[in-house]
Amino acid sequence: MNPTRILLVVCVGLAAWAAWPKPPMVVDTHMPTRQLIIALALARFDDAIIVLGDSIVEASTLPRSLCGHPIVNAGVGGASTESKLGAMLTQALGAKRAVMVVVALGTNDAAVPSSVGRYAANYRGLLAELAPLTSRTAILAIPPPEAGLAEARKVAAATIESYNAVLPELAKEAGAGFIALPALPEHHTIDGIHLNAAGYEVWDRTVLRSIDAVVCKSA
Repeated sequence: MNPTRILLVVCVGLAAWAAWPKPPMVVDTHMPTRQLIIALALARFDDAIIVLGDSIVEASTLPRSLCGHPIVNAGVGGASTESKLGAMLTQALGAKRAVMVVVALGTNDAAVPSSVGRYAANYRGLLAELAPLTSRTAILAIPPPEAGLAEARKVAAATIESYNAVLPELAKEAGAGFIALPALPEHHTIDGIHLNAAGYEVWDRTVLRSIDAVVCKSA
């Protein structure tokens, strides 16, 4: 085949590819939008208590303040330990420091499971990034999935258990607190992952009591 014919075949092939129907490109705008909202909230407050995490945090309805300190919900749906949340907070806080940062991550890591070692290494790196931003950090345990519901099929309960098992030691290494979750009700989610009212009643109470013990009662 001579060069002209080769060029013609290539051009026809490219034209056919360009004309072939393609699925629309999906652009995730939630994460950058949510990060902007968090930055705007932090710009309004000094001495904030920050709860950092994924959609379980984002959907929570924590009070606006506790013992005189504003609470900033820094949950970002879809976030994991690989989502550069430490860099996000560093940029958003600027020269400010947080009174306390509570970190709640792991469900999305478990949805695309990596080794426990990698999860621990990612978490360790995040805690190191948070260290200059606050003198008080705590790690919250990951809620268990609710078997039998659709979203729970995406996350292995055994993976979450293995991730939860390393969190107390990670907290100890970083000089952070560890917040264990009490037993949740049998039906504690909407879809197997995201908490319902009964689940949040336990989750919220646990988070707030832990913050109160560290920030309010030590003041």
